[in-house]
Amino acid sequence: MEKVSDYIFRIIHEQTTVRTVFMLPGGGCMHLLDSLGRSALRYVCNLHEQAAAIAAEAYAQYNGDLGVVLVTAGPGSTNAITGVAGAWIDSTPLLVLSGQAKTSDLRTRWHVRQMGIQEVDTVNIVSPFCKYAVCITDPQRVPYELGRALHLARSGRKGPVWLDIPLDVQGASIDPATLPAYQPEPPERADYQQAAREILSALSVARRPVVYAGNGIRLSGALKEFRQWVEMTGLPVLTSWKAADFLPEEHPQFVGRPGIIAQRGANFVQQTADCLLALGTRLDLCQTGFNHPGFAPRAQKYIVDIDGCEIDKLDMPLAGKYALDAGKLLRALIALTAEYTFSCQPWLSRCKDWQRRYPVILPEYCREDADKVNLYHLIKVLSEVMQPGQILVPGSSGACAEVTMQAFQVKEGERIQNTPGLGSMGFGLPACIGACLASGGKLTVAIIGDGGLQHNIQELQTLKNLNLPIKLFVLNNGGYGSIVNMQKNRFQGHFVACNPESGLILPELQRLAEAYRLPFARIAHPRNLQAQVADILNQPGTTVCEVMLDPNVVSAPHLASEALPDGRMVSKPMEDLAPFLSRAELAENLSVE
Repeated sequence: MEKVSDYIFRIIHEQTTVRTVFMLPGGGCMHLLDSLGRSALRYVCNLHEQAAAIAAEAYAQYNGDLGVVLVTAGPGSTNAITGVAGAWIDSTPLLVLSGQAKTSDLRTRWHVRQMGIQEVDTVNIVSPFCKYAVCITDPQRVPYELGRALHLARSGRKGPVWLDIPLDVQGASIDPATLPAYQPEPPERADYQQAAREILSALSVARRPVVYAGNGIRLSGALKEFRQWVEMTGLPVLTSWKAADFLPEEHPQFVGRPGIIAQRGANFVQQTADCLLALGTRLDLCQTGFNHPGFAPRAQKYIVDIDGCEIDKLDMPLAGKYALDAGKLLRALIALTAEYTFSCQPWLSRCKDWQRRYPVILPEYCREDADKVNLYHLIKVLSEVMQPGQILVPGSSGACAEVTMQAFQVKEGERIQNTPGLGSMGFGLPACIGACLASGGKLTVAIIGDGGLQHNIQELQTLKNLNLPIKLFVLNNGGYGSIVNMQKNRFQGHFVACNPESGLILPELQRLAEAYRLPFARIAHPRNLQAQVADILNQPGTTVCEVMLDPNVVSAPHLASEALPDGRMVSKPMEDLAPFLSRAELAENLSVE
């Protein structure tokens, strides 16, 4: 016989690559807590359940298998929701184990709001953003439910699963060998060969083809196959933010990252292509410019996504749509590509020319005699100083996310991790902890807004406890820079809750770092910026570095919008980013026939 809580952590250790569990203890998960401490798994004591879930999500992003978080009943579960929602949107495999009141105390028999201690209806709360969520009220069902959860989290369109386990079930004894195990249904058969032939036929006859690569490629475990296939074809490659590290900046086929906060040349490629293969990217509104019909309007579009609903949502003409696994399709493409010829060198040269002519980081951004640091200058220097194998973790919202993903120049072997779908403040600090631990302790650089840092400020103590090689670059722009710019542009500078003058006052970072006994540095000006950044990266252990930013810098180029007489906002076309080019220059760039 084996205790249920012991069994759960034994199976996690035996059947996954997880070696670290992120957690916060509580009485509602007492048996799980005790068994975790006796297991072969390491545990990290986060200081808030939201941070534990975010760290586990980042751990899973890096290891490509699974992240695990343990929380207690009631508030422990509700606190974890934000991290789980991020995993749901970005398809990150995550297992949440939560404690629950004992089965005899559950409210469902009495139809009251609460019966058990700290009881909430966890399953109904979290089901909308979990692939599977269940409260296990029968110990004999544990092997089946755990097996099902582990399978669902890591198959199909991956994502979070949640097992809510009452106290008496946690502490029960079972004989796993005598109990039913989960047997997954065989996958539906799909004609990958036919899909590959249709796609290759279209790309091979196109004059201006492009591949738009997304995170589905990594989730399918097919980065190696992707690289092999695109190099076989010589096709230009665009990447989504989640796929930013698939190809290094200097790769001859990499032509940029398009979007609403974009590289101008990348948007020209997207908008003038005559054939576009979107491979494992869901084409959200930030990618399509809030205007489906205006996305890649000249292209025959072939969309590959494992989730057919993501394809069906697209209100645009599609030449081909394939609800297929990107990895399996890539293997079919590799097998058939030798039968086709691709003649796109003049087009690739044009794409690379746009990349050279329209750099994101302009010389005037990098003036060392400026009073404060331009964020684009900081990103340029980090691009130069960071080394292969190191990890970059931008925050998930605001300039720390936008400018980093727009301007960072990736080297071969670097990793960039982010959670852009939810776009929540507070992800950067716990995410860099999870990523660093998953990597085995590689140097990890986090770029975090001073506002976002406050959402999980307590994790500075977790950093102190772990003494990880993490460098936090905390951007001080005097408040919530994105909100300041929004209120400048949309509300004539009527500022509300975005800077000290409008009621938002953030604490002094140096005093916070001192309170947590963490090394502190400040970059107050851009003089010798590369040397300042290199010195911080070369310091051992953790460093908290405050960067005094020019608050007037805005993300550019960016998609602009205009107000109609009725007050509605309409986005400009994706090829026409602000600051606007002359109409003659824009027309010249769009003339590719």
